[in-house]
Amino acid sequence: MTTSTPKQVDPTVNPQKQRRGIIRIFHALGYSWAGLRAGWNEPAFRQECALAIVLLPATFFVGQTWVECALLAGSVIAVMVVELLNTAVESVVDRVGPEWHQLSKRAKDIGSAAVLLSLLLCGAIWCAALWERFSV
Repeated sequence: MTTSTPKQVDPTVNPQKQRRGIIRIFHALGYSWAGLRAGWNEPAFRQECALAIVLLPATFFVGQTWVECALLAGSVIAVMVVELLNTAVESVVDRVGPEWHQLSKRAKDIGSAAVLLSLLLCGAIWCAALWERFSV
């Protein structure tokens, strides 16, 4: 008969990596909620949320099929997702160091460009849908 030794827990390992099942999902939801709250501290994200409050209900008026509604709503949500990712990149860059560095600038500029492209895509989808819905 062998005796088992207690499993050693490495204090440097993220405890989320050791969780399984529903408790992992529960904790992940908490982390996601914390991320949304952190994003709320960003003025651009708050502006996009305000726009989403208007556009998401309008989706059901402008869209004529479920595919159109999905594209309209998806484009709005995509802007918010890209903004959160951009904020995450900026936070990591700022964590690395406050001094100016070309690679830090490049990372932040690329994140900003991603937000711009998502806004342009959203605008184009909405303009096309509005044109289709209300043109003669």
